[in-house]
Amino acid sequence: MIEKNVITDFSQKVFEPVIAQGCYIHPLAAVIGNVILGRNVMVAPTACVRGDEGQPLYVGNDSNVQDGVIIHALETEMDGKPIEKNRVEVDGRQYAVYVGDRVSLAHQVQIHGPAVVLDDSFVGMKTLVFKSHVGRNCVVEPGVILMGVKVADGRYVPVGSVIKTQEEADMLPVITNDYVFKDLNKGVVHVNKALAKGYLEAAT
Repeated sequence: MIEKNVITDFSQKVFEPVIAQGCYIHPLAAVIGNVILGRNVMVAPTACVRGDEGQPLYVGNDSNVQDGVIIHALETEMDGKPIEKNRVEVDGRQYAVYVGDRVSLAHQVQIHGPAVVLDDSFVGMKTLVFKSHVGRNCVVEPGVILMGVKVADGRYVPVGSVIKTQEEADMLPVITNDYVFKDLNKGVVHVNKALAKGYLEAAT
């Protein structure tokens, strides 16, 4: 389902999702309102990208939004005035949620803005990222909670961790050549790009 948002006191304009070439949105997924999807994005069944409260929501090229993923955000304006604390800035532009290029959001992940996940990172199943920033080339293992922290580039977050202070985030381990999931994201991105392409071709 692809549809516009409704007008409210925290969203005074109607937006239709902007969907680039090569995206596949499954009929059982929802993409609503002020959402920008880059090229070759795969949005799987039961995923929900809902840009009707905090906005815009951005998902970059070659990324994947897997089954049951929710991308949503706290309101970014009220009565036409911006709520700066609920916005994030990437490359000089403001977003409620920014997901970079070649990012994998695995099954049942929740990215709740204000939030950022930068390029080439993997976010594992049933993870919550809220008011947090995940750097480039990171691996967030399954079942993690990130609350109000910044994860530096090239770190991994061990399975089941609850990270809610910056001190904890700064102590996260660096990804090394012997880290078992070092190259996991490359395979996940490849699979989902191929699926998006295949489903689009099958629909024509």
